[in-house]
Amino acid sequence: MQRDRQDENAQPTDIQDFSNIPTGHFHDRSVRLLLQNTENIRGLIEILAEDIAERIDFQKLVPLNRTLLPENLREQEADIVVRVPFKSQHPQDELLIYILVEHQSTVDKMMAFRVLFYMTLIWDAHRRHWETAKVPSEQRQLPPILPIVLYTGEQRWQTPLTLESVMTLPSELSGFVPRFDLLFLSVKETDVSTLTRGHHPFGWLLRVLREENSDQSVIRAALIEALDWLGNLDASDGYQRREAVWYFLSLILHRRSASEHEELIGLVDAYTVDMEVFPMAQTMAELLTEQGMARGLEQGIEQGIEQGIEQGIEQGARTTVIENILAVLKARFPEGEVDAIQSMLETIDDIERLKQLHLAAVQTDSFETFRDGLDVS
Repeated sequence: MQRDRQDENAQPTDIQDFSNIPTGHFHDRSVRLLLQNTENIRGLIEILAEDIAERIDFQKLVPLNRTLLPENLREQEADIVVRVPFKSQHPQDELLIYILVEHQSTVDKMMAFRVLFYMTLIWDAHRRHWETAKVPSEQRQLPPILPIVLYTGEQRWQTPLTLESVMTLPSELSGFVPRFDLLFLSVKETDVSTLTRGHHPFGWLLRVLREENSDQSVIRAALIEALDWLGNLDASDGYQRREAVWYFLSLILHRRSASEHEELIGLVDAYTVDMEVFPMAQTMAELLTEQGMARGLEQGIEQGIEQGIEQGIEQGARTTVIENILAVLKARFPEGEVDAIQSMLETIDDIERLKQLHLAAVQTDSFETFRDGLDVS
């Protein structure tokens, strides 16, 4: 399909954004960064539903302000919600696109419920806005939502994306279960021709992501194929190509072993003569190292705080038991030299030993007997 000229406002994220991705969040953060680019949303929908993509005015796509979303949905950092005009006989028609990025290693059997739940949250946000803004009833029209699940995990997705699949459902009740369609893309299970059929750069990024855990020769071949195709992009698509290079470098550093980095980065460099690939990769690697050190320091601080709290609690418990021992002895033996043994009690670190002495203070026949037992211990 021939694509329209790129929207000049649909600028990709900066290389710094890719450099700052924590290793444990590569999938969700990197895909979310890519989908902040309008063109990549277009590319995703072209892969899944070319007929729908042709009727969407992507140049007027507007991300939904996350502060306006319900808190439940706002917390889903990897999810995307945008508003776009939908070309139809009604000029005011608009469509909401909800993209759920799923990167877990296990299949979520409740995915259909999750999608429906988030869709109803979005619609409920509209309803609450109408009530707050006192929108006239005749203007209250819920927008249709195009739900998309982008799955990047390794496990095969064999669970049906329906509510019926998670129910024991008598036939008489089947008509009462909500049914809806959603677009689903399992990157690792989708063949290469399908990922790249829209002739869009985003499909070629997914084509390389598809092989992130494959043998080195396989991901090398995928990179060559993708870089070769991207090298033929028009000048107007230059930023798409730069973004692709940043993504490839990030994927290599996050998902491939260190022994492969030099060769794979060198491959990207060979196909990208107009960009300083090795300095960019070095910057990314240094930031990753700094992040690792920072996380290590943070974990060390957290562990220190936890240990300090534990020690504080333990010290407080010891102090309390010692005070209780002295109070019991003073109440039972007011003539005894109770204060003289306080320093001896304070040298005992074992809280269980102090508890035993507390019980002995209650049961002992005389202060002298308790003191003698303390000296022996």
